[in-house]
Amino acid sequence: MEVSNEKRWLTVTDHSVSGESFTLYHDTELDLLATHPQPNPDALPAYYESPNYISHTDSKRSLFEKMYHFVKQLSLKRKVKLINRLNKKGMLLDVGAGTGDFLLKASQDGWQATGIEPSNKARRIAEEKGCRFVESSAMLPGASFDVITMWHVLEHVPDPVAQLQELSRLLKPTGTIIIAVPNFRSFDAQHYGEYWAAYDVPRHLWHFSKTSIQLMAEKHKLKLSQILPMKFDAFYVSLLSEKYRFGKMNFLRAFFVGLRSNWYGNRNKEHSSHIYILKKDLSDYDAV
Repeated sequence: MEVSNEKRWLTVTDHSVSGESFTLYHDTELDLLATHPQPNPDALPAYYESPNYISHTDSKRSLFEKMYHFVKQLSLKRKVKLINRLNKKGMLLDVGAGTGDFLLKASQDGWQATGIEPSNKARRIAEEKGCRFVESSAMLPGASFDVITMWHVLEHVPDPVAQLQELSRLLKPTGTIIIAVPNFRSFDAQHYGEYWAAYDVPRHLWHFSKTSIQLMAEKHKLKLSQILPMKFDAFYVSLLSEKYRFGKMNFLRAFFVGLRSNWYGNRNKEHSSHIYILKKDLSDYDAV
């Protein structure tokens, strides 16, 4: 995806894997940040090959990892509750399913759940849990899913506009797309600056605001119907950011930054991460 009206925003280091530095450029038209340079597709998988990349493992080696998985279980229950509120049980596609925990929860709750996951390592872990996958969305027929989810995945894809176009193709006319991404307009992003863990370069190729999601969705006749906060993210991201900034995790300081971020988010509607609920614009839908 090409960006226009670029302005230099910030230089950020990959703290978790390579130690390399990357520049963020601001697309003022979309209010979107782009990571530069972006690794080519062949080189990108190497940036995920680390035991510290927790979303691709089920590791519980440290107190932090144990806390992560505890909060993850609470979050999974909320995610399933959300999809049940938005749609009747039916066909579900989870793009970027990782180690399959959401797929498993949704399946156990009665959804016919299918996943897509490019990481062979993560997909193998998920398949051992009984999750079902397809290699590519191109293998799937159009208008076939009631709910499509991308939980902290859109920031990883090379072309988010093309990705939204594909999600729109796969979605039933009355279906729902759920996208969760970090928000670089949040308090914790401003507080930690170059050390903000949710920049996570170069795995995060893009960094979104509410404006960017809405404008990209509109390109494919998708309506932004609701924005929900992910309040746990403020604490998790602050804890990692403390480590990147000071060399160790300060639980107490991260907790208070997380509180301030959520207070700021409640007042200004700019939380650490947002869940975007997208629907097809039925006024433009041709049912024939």
